[in-house]
Amino acid sequence: MAISSGALPDLSRDELLRYSRHLILPDVALEGQKRIKAARVLLVGAGGLGSPAALYLAAAGVGTLGLVDFDVVDVTNLQRQVLHGTRDVGRSKLDSARERIADLNPHVNVETYETRLTSANALEILGAYDVVVDGTDNFATRYLTNDACVLLGKPNVYGSIFRFEGQASVFATPDGPCYRCLFPDPPPPGAVPSCAEGGVLGVLPGLLGTIQATEALKLILGAGESLVGRLLLVDAMNMRFHTVRVPRDPECPACGTRTITELIDYDEYCGTPGGNDPHDSADVAELTPRELAQMLAEKRDIALIDVREPYEWDIGRIPGARLVPLGALPEAMASIDSTREVIVYCRSGKRGTDAARLLGAAGFRVSNLAGGILRWSDDVDPSVAKY
Repeated sequence: MAISSGALPDLSRDELLRYSRHLILPDVALEGQKRIKAARVLLVGAGGLGSPAALYLAAAGVGTLGLVDFDVVDVTNLQRQVLHGTRDVGRSKLDSARERIADLNPHVNVETYETRLTSANALEILGAYDVVVDGTDNFATRYLTNDACVLLGKPNVYGSIFRFEGQASVFATPDGPCYRCLFPDPPPPGAVPSCAEGGVLGVLPGLLGTIQATEALKLILGAGESLVGRLLLVDAMNMRFHTVRVPRDPECPACGTRTITELIDYDEYCGTPGGNDPHDSADVAELTPRELAQMLAEKRDIALIDVREPYEWDIGRIPGARLVPLGALPEAMASIDSTREVIVYCRSGKRGTDAARLLGAAGFRVSNLAGGILRWSDDVDPSVAKY
């Protein structure tokens, strides 16, 4: 299933030389390279997965690359997001990506969308492209991307990563399943930790993003056996790859019964910013890092509980805290003095909210540190490492 059709663009002398290793491949050759040049590929996300995908698609000569992202480069991105460098910290990811791609291949036209993908703009943005590469890092955008691709009839090259494992497939083709055939509904908010909470091996998105780029090129060329109808599972720790069949579900509301006829934003289901996240702290008392710093300076009689994991504790901590990982909190309650005010904190606030609810239900006077240790580092003590 080749994507490009109709009149194909010619290649310049520089392009003929640049892509010479493609031109001698029987499954690419001159016509195939022209198809690649004619193709329009949209990458949703310019982060861990989008970085290698963008670099290799640009190097391959994809004529137009679209990038959707609204984030800025953070130093914690650099362990895996190879589109960006140290000098780009604080810059828009799209500005950084555009500059890097132009240096890699000036023949590629880069179109950028510095916006959050929403139900209001997804059809317009995705509709202008032949292939969509899903490099999202949250379920709300992943379901939105899938549903938009199904409605538009655009192939969705999917990838996801977590810790040492990854997945890849191709969804929303005319003869294959979509993401909802595999995962009909978004998981409950907080059920699956993000990479920021659970970590990811830096090279893993490079591996999965390169696989996504490969699948996109195969779709453009109409070559090889794609991952349509198959889910590739990657275990980097044990270096094992295997695939499982993913049949099309005739009851799938997106590509089966077609009961999904318009897009909605899934924030309220997935717990991403802007929705009804059960980690929302509306029913939990909070205090700011500066308020906590004042309490510590006054030597107030409080119990400061760090509910992160031991490896996070080793990176940095607030002086005077006691480590009680969230999973161990129920068993540790008996050792916490219920007559003292309890302050809990985690990395960014989510696990702290859960801990505060748990302790509050058990009768403790408890508050959560808003923004966790990350905000403590920003507002009070920059010597505490951020991660």
